[in-house]
Amino acid sequence: MKRTEPFEFYQPASLQEASRLLKENGPGGRFLAGGTDLVIAMKEKGLVPKYIVDLKRISGLSGIREQSDGSITIGALTTMREIETSPLITKKYSFLSQSAAEVGSIQIRNRATVGGNMANATPSADGAPALIVLNATAKIVGANGDRTVPLEEFFRGPGQTVMTSDEILIELTIPKTGPRLVGEYIKFSPREMMDLAYVGVAVAYNLGASDKKCEGVRIVLGAVAPTPLRAKRAEAALEGQTLTETLAEKVGQIAAEEAKPISDVRSSADYRRAMVGAMTKRALLNAAAGPAKSWVERRERRY
Repeated sequence: MKRTEPFEFYQPASLQEASRLLKENGPGGRFLAGGTDLVIAMKEKGLVPKYIVDLKRISGLSGIREQSDGSITIGALTTMREIETSPLITKKYSFLSQSAAEVGSIQIRNRATVGGNMANATPSADGAPALIVLNATAKIVGANGDRTVPLEEFFRGPGQTVMTSDEILIELTIPKTGPRLVGEYIKFSPREMMDLAYVGVAVAYNLGASDKKCEGVRIVLGAVAPTPLRAKRAEAALEGQTLTETLAEKVGQIAAEEAKPISDVRSSADYRRAMVGAMTKRALLNAAAGPAKSWVERRERRY
């Protein structure tokens, strides 16, 4: 691990000041949120930023809040540990808490932010699939004002998003959901902890109380395409149907066909595709069964 090259360091007190610094200093700048990706990139991957803009002194960019309309906003500087342990998130969307709990070690989760997890646009990011199945939107602020985009449309490719160089992701919003919503997030990696996802699968759907039919189905795959990928044909195969193990397996096979994995040092494309099928089936059935009572129980039934 080498020493970093010299760089200018700024700590703005407002979003306007942060955007101004980017505009005045031009290309080559990087935002600092938790720093868990940025510092590694600088020390181990040869990244040499011209300057760094630390966002942590800007108020209002962290915290989890339920709004009067039933939606939930998550500030971009909210840590993954806060999402993992939030009573509100755990109660309403336990699978989102699951996805946050999959990020690195507890020390990393106490630093890593959800905004950084999204803005870095790593295809294997654990938080993205679970947020996309919840129809989350991203609020972005820049020199020309603010805009909101569906998180599904936020990613453009590995390390690439819709944001321009002077824009900042400030919060994510999960719209109000119904009481019948169930979901699950499953990550596969050879090591059970502190490893990148080789495959990630998030599912969410409304489960009928009496007929057990699935409605509003959303299935999102991670680490098997340049961006988080919605398996829309798989969603359509389950929509309006009563979930059975046989149907879950069929939906998983369709999701595997929709995946666009590559072969790399971690896994072959064929293996990733096979895992998509198995994991989608398990995620759908686990969601219907309800949240696991403990971390150990969830691990056991996942694998």
